[in-house]
Amino acid sequence: MTTPLTARTCRPCESATPPLPADAARILLQDLSGWALVEGTLIRKTIVCKNFLEAVNLIQRIATLAETEDHHPDLHLTRYRRLTIELSTHAIGGLSENDFILAAKIDQLSPPT
Repeated sequence: MTTPLTARTCRPCESATPPLPADAARILLQDLSGWALVEGTLIRKTIVCKNFLEAVNLIQRIATLAETEDHHPDLHLTRYRRLTIELSTHAIGGLSENDFILAAKIDQLSPPT
């Protein structure tokens, strides 16, 4: 049995590390809720929060988690309560297991959509 994504921790990626192949990314994506594979290079999820303060609070909780994991998403708050989260491993120019680990942990923080 494999370790759940939420029980894993992000590990540093070297620039020589190859990005995950699309088929491996699709398999890992099955363990996430509401995330989409975008052009094979990133995963994205949009959450509509109840209000502006809830969205900002979620951003703060994601930021704390990202610092702990030393893996940082792109966060976009639009329309005062619509938060889009994008994950990609910039050092390798694509997706790594770290992106899926952080996404799974973000799912544990997310308010219901």
